[in-house]
Amino acid sequence: MNCSGCSPIYPIEDQGTLYLRPFSPMLLEALQTQGMSIEHSDHYIWVHFDNLDMLQSELEKIGRLDSSVLEAISFQVRAMQEQADQEDWISLGLLENRFKHADMVSIILEKKFSSHMQPIVDASQQIIGYEFLLRPAENGRTFNAYELFEIARDTGLHSFLDRTARISAIETSSVFLPQGIKRFVNFLPSSIYNPEYCLTHTFEVIERLGLDPKDFVFEVVETEPIKHMDALQHIFQVYRNHGMSVALDDVGAGFSTIELMNRLEPDFVKIDRSLIDHCDDDPVKQQKIIHIVEMSRRFGGQVLAEGVERIEEFDFCRSAGIELAQGYYFGKPSAQPPTYSN
Repeated sequence: MNCSGCSPIYPIEDQGTLYLRPFSPMLLEALQTQGMSIEHSDHYIWVHFDNLDMLQSELEKIGRLDSSVLEAISFQVRAMQEQADQEDWISLGLLENRFKHADMVSIILEKKFSSHMQPIVDASQQIIGYEFLLRPAENGRTFNAYELFEIARDTGLHSFLDRTARISAIETSSVFLPQGIKRFVNFLPSSIYNPEYCLTHTFEVIERLGLDPKDFVFEVVETEPIKHMDALQHIFQVYRNHGMSVALDDVGAGFSTIELMNRLEPDFVKIDRSLIDHCDDDPVKQQKIIHIVEMSRRFGGQVLAEGVERIEEFDFCRSAGIELAQGYYFGKPSAQPPTYSN
């Protein structure tokens, strides 16, 4: 299985070459029948394009081929004068999606985003850490982070985006935060098929910058059910083996169920904002929150309330035994945190 975040990935340029593999006389004849001006070697077939409209036209011609032929072909787009390599071969569907979402793909590939920080406080409202959230780069094109990750998934770039977003958060933390302040960094478990390999870049950056692994908390963010529990538990163990903590996000809503929490036993349990919203006057929510707190105590997980916007919500959370909180009441995500003095 390919880890697309661990290999070179190239954007679609205005001029370049579209490569197809594997070569076969049947494929060659089929493309020529479509009126394409092509070249080939023993391994590849390729066609040059002078602009994106021409590339779109060539893709439409290829799309007319029999489906059984298309399923056996993989594609690669390279800039002019660059040869095809062994990495980043993708299906026609992924290539068409990259073309369709070219502007958003350029944000991903050219890393036109930044990491903003939202404070996390303890029961006395002292800042103990920050969660790092993906936001548009200064003066860059605006985007919704959820939409960006969905497009990354549709274009085969979600592992690449997940990795580069983690690295951006780590690098940003090294600039603004002193040792001892927690750094909560999101990750997509579906983007990490081999944690010993795919997380190498993450651990190398932390070591290179001289940061303390104990300051990092990597939290699961997933928009689909966890299908491979053993794999996620393995990822947790790899993080912990490197001296880091792990967190489960959005507990009590969506796919982050209490059952999942009990099986994973994360170091930090983040209660979803939907349960925190007006929890002070909702007995049903209060019982759910108290249940999560009690379950977390069984395995020693620290509970964090997300989305706190009112003092009344914070007061109830503290009375329920919740130790940490995060939300607009304490501060919105910002490119720079408060200044720290050594």
